[in-house]
Amino acid sequence: MASSSPVVVVTGANGLVGTAVCRALVERSAQVRAVVRRAGSAPALDGVTEHVGDFADEAFAREVTRGADAAVTTVHPMGSPREVQHRVGAEGTPVLARAARDAGVARLVHVSTAGVYDRSAGLGDVAEDGALLPDGSGAYPDTKNAADLALAQVDGLTTVLVRPPAILGAGETSVWNTLRPQAVRDGDRRANPAQTWAWVHVDDLAAFLADVATGAVATAEDPERGPVAGSTTPVIVAGEPATWRDYLGTVADAVGVAPEWTDEPVWTGQLRADRARGWGWAPRVGLAQAMDELRQGLTTPAPADAS
Repeated sequence: MASSSPVVVVTGANGLVGTAVCRALVERSAQVRAVVRRAGSAPALDGVTEHVGDFADEAFAREVTRGADAAVTTVHPMGSPREVQHRVGAEGTPVLARAARDAGVARLVHVSTAGVYDRSAGLGDVAEDGALLPDGSGAYPDTKNAADLALAQVDGLTTVLVRPPAILGAGETSVWNTLRPQAVRDGDRRANPAQTWAWVHVDDLAAFLADVATGAVATAEDPERGPVAGSTTPVIVAGEPATWRDYLGTVADAVGVAPEWTDEPVWTGQLRADRARGWGWAPRVGLAQAMDELRQGLTTPAPADAS
């Protein structure tokens, strides 16, 4: 990276992943340009400067990437209508990528998803070269795949497509710590207990994103050793093996309901994180710790409003 205190742009800096990435970057002495849509919502950390605007606006994208060393893109409106997901992910993110390239930014690190891979029943383990889901598989994988493809078509930029599975971590916008447990309370609690539940903790994901963005992971000709300079390199980031019995069993117990176990055919393979490990990454949060954190978050009463 160009300096000992790199400048890194982070989109979606107020989200679950974005906030953790800002924190990890500050710990690595980076200067962070936190891109948010709402003033006052960026993490209040030394070294973080809030930039309010739409990264899909070309003028704003040029402004926020000027003089930066790297960019980390974390925004995808999961759960929104397909046209919104496509507009933000597949159309908006490449605007920032092209601005970053034109500004001489060394790396673009994009948070994709392992949800783009086919994990049908009977398939084995999945690595970066695994089969992608075909178009028509759903709004989320379709638009995520489209965004990845659009970014790969931005020539002259070193791009890393980071593909995590379920992301654990406390926060109002957390799908797996907050939103999915609420759905379990509401009755959505059917699953085959043997089905693979691939996951990663947000702190481990953020550490990887920050290391790649700040250049702690050197470029390499072999993608198993590092990002390929001037090209697009996908990389899976996943924690230790787990099943739906681990996740749904923990959530259901914590909220006081019984899981509804089924026996339909399911995927029981693993997401291979060998490439990420070859880049020097190793998760620090194990399954037991992650489940304890999840359980505590669901059973600890919310603090009373002091107003």
